[in-house]
Amino acid sequence: MHQGKRAIKIKNSMENISPTKIICLGRNYRRHAEELGNVVPDKPIIFLKPPSSLIVEGEKIILPSQSQDVHHEVELGVVIGKAGRRIPRAKAEGHILGYCILLDITARDIQKEETRRGAPWILAKGFDTFAPVSQIVRREELAHPEGLAIRLWVNGETRQDSNTRFMIFGIGEIVEYISSYMTLEAGDIIATGTPEGVGPVRKGDVITAEIEGIGKVRFEVG
Repeated sequence: MHQGKRAIKIKNSMENISPTKIICLGRNYRRHAEELGNVVPDKPIIFLKPPSSLIVEGEKIILPSQSQDVHHEVELGVVIGKAGRRIPRAKAEGHILGYCILLDITARDIQKEETRRGAPWILAKGFDTFAPVSQIVRREELAHPEGLAIRLWVNGETRQDSNTRFMIFGIGEIVEYISSYMTLEAGDIIATGTPEGVGPVRKGDVITAEIEGIGKVRFEVG
């Protein structure tokens, strides 16, 4: 298993970044909330993944023995480039370095049990290898991040096919909301939620994810 900080490459450069935290949104697409039988939120639902859950292309997603129902979730990741606290949404763009694909791998059975007990989702979301990411595309190269096709395939079968325009809370609003509670530091990743179509993965599966303008990323399940 990997050790130390994870370095994520910035596309078409020699640079990389290491996030101090991964901040995730739950239920930020109406149809995804509905497919799991959840109430559509009136304000962002926030949880964290540890940096130790990050992997990059070429590494495998490892299924934990504690779960029998692990699901894929493809998300647009927002990568912070300039630290800030209480960032107004009108100035959010100036704090963004770029964007990436992030897979919010989830132990759904553990999440359901945690939800039933009124507990946080950290155990369901925080296993090692549960945050696969692509390279980062700089903000200047992605003109309209809130209008991108977002897709995921398992073994070539389409599972998720949507568009980031269906996010309930937009990027500026998300940055403003999170930074009102905690400092966003350079390298931090915000995972903006997943569209409908989530489902199980099994050992030996190959997951391919694509976001328009960012590219494709491929991970094997081990």
